[in-house]
Amino acid sequence: MKTVIVGISSSVAAFKSVQLVSDLLKEGLDVEVIETKNATEFVTPLQFSSLTKHKTYVNTFDRVENYDVEHISLAKKADVFIVAPATANVIAKLANGIAEDMLTTTFLACDCEKIIAPAMNTKMYENPITQENIEKLKKYGVKFVEPATGLLACGDEGKGKLASVDDLKEAVLSSLREKKLAGRKVLITAGPTMEAIDPVRFISNHSSGKQGYALAKAAKNLGAEVTLVSGPVSIKEPYGVNTIKVKSALEMFEEVKKHFDEVDYVVMSAAVADYRPKNVASQKLKKSDDDMSIELVRNPDILKYLGEHKTKQKICGFAMETENQLENATKKFFGKNCDLLVLNDLFEKGAGFKGDTNVVTLITKENNEKLEMMSKEELSYVILNKLMEV
Repeated sequence: MKTVIVGISSSVAAFKSVQLVSDLLKEGLDVEVIETKNATEFVTPLQFSSLTKHKTYVNTFDRVENYDVEHISLAKKADVFIVAPATANVIAKLANGIAEDMLTTTFLACDCEKIIAPAMNTKMYENPITQENIEKLKKYGVKFVEPATGLLACGDEGKGKLASVDDLKEAVLSSLREKKLAGRKVLITAGPTMEAIDPVRFISNHSSGKQGYALAKAAKNLGAEVTLVSGPVSIKEPYGVNTIKVKSALEMFEEVKKHFDEVDYVVMSAAVADYRPKNVASQKLKKSDDDMSIELVRNPDILKYLGEHKTKQKICGFAMETENQLENATKKFFGKNCDLLVLNDLFEKGAGFKGDTNVVTLITKENNEKLEMMSKEELSYVILNKLMEV
């Protein structure tokens, strides 16, 4: 079992750490908590101990039941150490090697992955001294989860809010993953496209983007530099991913071409419209008693273009079929020059649009492999591992 140390300093945002600890425990991790003395004014040690079933550490010189030097024994067992929230004061101490309490001494003694999530007033965060301390820690390999922008506890508005619990959790989970894609660049497309008819109406499909966003998150966790080109979805942008928002198939095509030459892997999970209206009305089309017809023209076949122009890249395509699934998908695999193709069956229970699970068949030159139903997050790692193998 992997061990995560969560360090908590004296910020109003300390209450978020309770949820973070709870979420990490649900991931099957062993969690140890260290609070600064002032942090206990916001969240008591008992609250964390009730969750972790471990003692919550505060004082380096607490009486102990054994002869271990606690900050050293904790440091040795840690796989990742995250300080969330981290005040300007704690960041300054860590940047300059000042070890005066349990949190700072343990942090200094750790040689595991280290993450800091700042939380403070905007002026304090933007102060050149704080920024210099942050850059100094980054130079030593410490990772940072950027603070969010919004209304702060002091009443000011700006950058300095502790990042969301989801982003903090993802930063920890990413650090614990084997970095199979370290040094690699991955391009992923996700979601539907919207093809305008007039300023009000458009042609689209039911894609939610969940599988594509899960793939982007997984690729990031595996150490890749990830670019996500996303159609219109209502999903939060994945932490640490370069997300580019587009609407139409033509916009997606241009963004994909822009980044294609520099990447190693491409996963085309977006549901791209095959057609678009030939003419887009500048004003809303009025209803009449007559039937209406709209002339459509073909959109560029992005996957085919990539298959024809690939050099070093490995390409994964997606297919959604309602009949003759395997036959049609295999034809697409060879016709688009893919290295891997993921076949979705719209009518398979647990598959299809908008859900959190999927049932797919993986098609390669060697064979076809039907997978059991699994979460889209779990499937993302299977797809990426397969793409690395082919």
